[in-house]
Amino acid sequence: MTLVLRFAAGSHKGLIREGNEDSGYAGPRLLAVADGMGGAAAGEVASSEVLGSIVRLDEDVPGADLLTLLGDAVQGANDRLRQMVEEDPQLEGMGCTLTAMLWTGQRMGLVHVGDSRAYLLRDGALVQITQDHTWVQRLVDEGRITPEEAETHPQRSLLMRALDGRGQVEPDLSIREVRAGDRYLICSDGLSGPVSHQTLQDTLGSYYSPEQTVQELIQLALRGGGPDNITCIVADVIDVGATDTLSGQYNDVPVVVGAVAETPPSSAAADQSIRDTPAGRAAGLGRAPQGAFGPPEGYEGGYPGGAPGGFGPAEGYDGYGAGEPSVYGTEEFDDEDRPKRKGKALKLSMVALVTLGLLGGAGFFGYQWTQDQYYVGVDGDHVAVYQGINQSLAGLSLSSVHTSYKDVELKFLPQDQRTHVTNTISASSLGDADDKVKKLGEQVTFCRKVSDARTAAANPAAPGGQPATQPTVAPAGAVTHVGFLAATTPSPGASLRGPAAAAPTATPTPTPTASPSTAAPSQSAAAPAAGSPGELPGLSDEERQRADSCPKP
Repeated sequence: MTLVLRFAAGSHKGLIREGNEDSGYAGPRLLAVADGMGGAAAGEVASSEVLGSIVRLDEDVPGADLLTLLGDAVQGANDRLRQMVEEDPQLEGMGCTLTAMLWTGQRMGLVHVGDSRAYLLRDGALVQITQDHTWVQRLVDEGRITPEEAETHPQRSLLMRALDGRGQVEPDLSIREVRAGDRYLICSDGLSGPVSHQTLQDTLGSYYSPEQTVQELIQLALRGGGPDNITCIVADVIDVGATDTLSGQYNDVPVVVGAVAETPPSSAAADQSIRDTPAGRAAGLGRAPQGAFGPPEGYEGGYPGGAPGGFGPAEGYDGYGAGEPSVYGTEEFDDEDRPKRKGKALKLSMVALVTLGLLGGAGFFGYQWTQDQYYVGVDGDHVAVYQGINQSLAGLSLSSVHTSYKDVELKFLPQDQRTHVTNTISASSLGDADDKVKKLGEQVTFCRKVSDARTAAANPAAPGGQPATQPTVAPAGAVTHVGFLAATTPSPGASLRGPAAAAPTATPTPTPTASPSTAAPSQSAAAPAAGSPGELPGLSDEERQRADSCPKP
């Protein structure tokens, strides 16, 4: 059995964006989509440079571990972005997502950062095989909102991870076993946003050729409003035999779409990396008349609706590959049609203005929403209530200290509670956050007194080796939990002793007539080791367990 990939790629700027910041690359070994972000800060530059950095992976057969290759390539791409920002500070703020698959002939290595997506259609069922690195997805994972609510959440585009040249990138890496008949889709959120999961499944299962499937997916996103750049790759895993004479031609030619085709990587090294791939050498990476990379000439298979006897999109679909399909076509209009065309342009401009207003309003209300959120966290060496969400956006923190509780010190919290606070504790409201801190404060007060008691037990004598005070004779059973917490006089026979200042009620040594049961303990009596259960008299079993969890002095 010989498995090969048959693939197609397409990109469109959508109906709202002025330019295309997406980039896509589909080759015989590598499939990748990068969605640029940063707007004026050159998102198209980021996506183009990232693909230019990783395209060297499109080799005959990967010569090392798949995950190592992908991880190193992604880190190298991130380093390239950092270098570009250092050289040109105006690029500060640019970045991109990346979802890429590396094919060995039997397995797929998958690397993912951001909210672009990869899907697998197998046996008629479509499964998303990546997880969005967004704030909204985190809320879904924590059970705070439903997947249905996430689709309309005002912060659904807030990324938690991206390639932006800052620090070490943390991609998701995985290996997937493939089967003949599998169909993969990699796309930017310009497709997965406006087109539902069910529609994606129906469309991927309804068209035979990857080319026509890509065309239909882009048209669906445009009919859904086209609010963002749209880029997608469809790749089929097929078992070819000796009679398949087209497989060799069809799978050797890369397809480059979007910003990376319109604005090639600026670095000569990245450009050379593309040309040095076997696919690049085979195709010569010659641009088609429209500036697109496409399949080789001579493909006669066609597909329903395609140009008769040739390779191309269905009728009414203008451009393919890197070329951006026009919504209205490129045919010449007669004079009588020009007013109608101007009317459409005016209508489109109004739609764009309204959409931008809505996006701005969504951003404002989204920020207001974050300021209604509270959580408990660490402020130095003590506990504090924070207002906002424990995340950063473009280097700016989305939270600030609302109330700092300096008396609730971390060092007195049990290790498990200290870990929870360090990782932050979510709260449904400010009142809920204050209640959580109050409970932590009670635990701190308890553990502070336990610590004082243990310290006193471990150091029973005052300086000079003399007892700090003579124990008071007290009735049997006089020591209680309240007495312990108030650090009062210890019970008969107890080894817990405090300094002289802590026992102002000390009385003289009892007379010889006192009963043995109430006699003062001998000064030479050995005190139990600090931290032993015997040092905490008068506590219930539950309270002793609670005391055992307190940090040891």
